Amino acid sequence: MRQILIRDIMTPSEKVIRISPYARVRELLSLMQTHNVKSVVVDRTSEHDAFGIVTYTSVLNAIFAEDGDMDLINVYDISAKPVICVNEELDVRYAARLMVKYEINRLLVLEGNQLRGIVSINDIIKELMKDL
Repeated sequence: MRQILIRDIMTPSEKVIRISPYARVRELLSLMQTHNVKSVVVDRTSEHDAFGIVTYTSVLNAIFAEDGDMDLINVYDISAKPVICVNEELDVRYAARLMVKYEINRLLVLEGNQLRGIVSINDIIKELMKDL
């Protein structure tokens, strides 16, 4: 298999959909619908804070499993945080191993403490299918 780096397949930061941790879940769902995405990156609350991520699964769990109200719940309350992150120079095979080991579908791509992009398991599979 040829070497593929995260930077070759990631969605760059300028295309990543982000939301304030203090936004309400209703606003999050509207943003997800508008941009047709299944996950949104949750911004840091300060320079030394970690990024988070929120998915449809997080929303469904908060609203239905825990009987939450989407007009009262903040995104911060349902986001996964901290998120597992990788560098854009990492070989995709190691990112795939992290995803499988921790049963996650997305990794944030950071350089220092700055968001550079996001990579999903779908991105990796699409790239692998090019070799078929």
